[in-house]
Amino acid sequence: MTSTTPAPALEPLPQAVVGSLSPSRASDFKTCPLLYRFRSIDRLPETPSRDAARGTVVHAVLEHLYELPATQRTVTVAQADVDPSWQALCEAEPELLTLFDAELDAPALAAWLDSARALVANYFELEDPRRLEPESREQLVEVVIDGLRLRGYVDRLDVSPAGDIRVVDYKTGSIPREAYEAKALFQMKFYALVLWRTRGVVPRQLRLIYLADKDTLSYSPDPDELTRFERTLQAIWKAIATASLTGDFRPSPSRLCDWCSYQPLCPAKGGTPPPFPSDALASASASSASASTRPGPVEPEV
Repeated sequence: MTSTTPAPALEPLPQAVVGSLSPSRASDFKTCPLLYRFRSIDRLPETPSRDAARGTVVHAVLEHLYELPATQRTVTVAQADVDPSWQALCEAEPELLTLFDAELDAPALAAWLDSARALVANYFELEDPRRLEPESREQLVEVVIDGLRLRGYVDRLDVSPAGDIRVVDYKTGSIPREAYEAKALFQMKFYALVLWRTRGVVPRQLRLIYLADKDTLSYSPDPDELTRFERTLQAIWKAIATASLTGDFRPSPSRLCDWCSYQPLCPAKGGTPPPFPSDALASASASSASASTRPGPVEPEV
């Protein structure tokens, strides 16, 4: 009698990925397809912004805060971290040094740093960090659904002993009016969908913390809503893929144009975009040939 050795179990093949989408890039395309193209395909640099830089500094301070023992998480300690966080950001992104002239803008820089410290102080009026122990901060979350990779970074993830999940995002601007709440929650629903698909649990709460107004916006999603949102993201990617096959990313003028760095290149403002990158067209065609149901370029993972 001969014995046979069972064949080793085959590892499942990884799911083919033909595209990648983050909440910010999906929002870009919804806002203005040409903005998406400039940022994600042309990868054109943008003019540094004092408001954006301040937001980055405040986010860094709040991330560092939860690296400390709970008893040390005080407003004084957090505010003291503003200057070092600004210096670290300038070292990582030297172009930000152009925001303030070292000699002429010294008072403006001091006022700007004070405004960042004020935002940090506002945070302590909304939450007591000594009573919180987040599961993670600046956590990368990602999942592949039908060949589309969804990925993004969550500011803070809280998980209760019972397993309830709260997704927290810090905003240094003002809380939106009710008519614009859906747009504000787009990013949070994106995270909720990825967490649901990876953990099998729908987050109990999505919480946006608006430091300028010392206010919060909270929302509780449900599975049916996230299923519909998933279809929305797939439709956005299909539209991106279709535009990539032709290079046809049209501008969508709105009040947001006033804050756009790309106005000199925008046809809606009398500008002329650069030629559509030939390698992007080639990538779109190749993806179309290998995945006829979902053509499109592989988006830079941002």
